[in-house]
Amino acid sequence: MSEEIKTGVVMSRLFALALSAFVFLISCAPQPAPKLGSDGRPLPQVYRISESDRGEIQFRMLDSVNQLRAAAGAPPLQLNAQLNAAAATHSRDMSIQNRPWHFGSDGSSPPDRTRRVGYAGQLLGENISETYESELETLAAWMEQPDTRAIIMDRRARNLGFDWFQEPNGKIWWTLLSGT
Repeated sequence: MSEEIKTGVVMSRLFALALSAFVFLISCAPQPAPKLGSDGRPLPQVYRISESDRGEIQFRMLDSVNQLRAAAGAPPLQLNAQLNAAAATHSRDMSIQNRPWHFGSDGSSPPDRTRRVGYAGQLLGENISETYESELETLAAWMEQPDTRAIIMDRRARNLGFDWFQEPNGKIWWTLLSGT
């Protein structure tokens, strides 16, 4: 082996060793303490999502809902494009109104919105949320309340619509629809 190759091998090994030591030292550095609110709980972190995350987030919600339903012996749901469209429309509209409620700025109800997008099934329920939390944290909150849990776990449901709108400040308006 030539002297240049030996030097290159030694330098590569030294670089790898130095990089490993650097990574180890960084992992040992003290982590900043989370900021706490007046109630002593950590303040929420902004959960930033982009348009490219839409499909991944919708399927993560579907998979999570179906795991909860399977544990309860309920049939699985499938995503429905029309219910997704109705959920997206309502999430944006709640942001415009700056309030989480089930009526659109035009006075529309959840059944009105599902009919507008051409959904042929029966709407069983709508869950909404105004939060900075992720979709899974929002699902956990919905599962804690009997009325929103009943919509998710309704054994008659076969379709799921799920979408959101995120404001520039990070606030997310979530909408989940279930139907037959």
